[in-house]
Amino acid sequence: MRIVVQRSKEAQVTVDGEVVGRIEQGLVALVGVTHEDTEQDARYLAEKLAGLRIFEDAEGKMNLSVLDAGGAVLSVSQFTLYGDTRKGKRPNFMAAARPEQAKPLYERFNELLREQGLRVETGVFGAMMDVQFTNWGPVTLLLESR
Repeated sequence: MRIVVQRSKEAQVTVDGEVVGRIEQGLVALVGVTHEDTEQDARYLAEKLAGLRIFEDAEGKMNLSVLDAGGAVLSVSQFTLYGDTRKGKRPNFMAAARPEQAKPLYERFNELLREQGLRVETGVFGAMMDVQFTNWGPVTLLLESR
């Protein structure tokens, strides 16, 4: 699994003109799944994301997790994270898991975040989505389970 994590002041995802997920302060997580991923990958990244200390404490140091900061997570499925652009000009998405494998694992990842006490909002798996957010810092990190 691969996740692009962005610290956000506010974020929302819209499908067909309707807001389907919205958070205030927290993390935007763009989540990609590949063929070899298992629940173990989802568990590892859910724990990593929940504990990632990228929010500032009283001294201005990145010392707090999203849980510590009282934030939420906007989780958006993103198969394009496994786009291979090494050859040609059009990405190859062969490394992205098929929807029948990716969707249950993506949903399990979100469930694991909720089990840790996080409020998790999501987009709609497989839909064309508009994601809007304010990247705070900016802070953007790449997490991978492999």
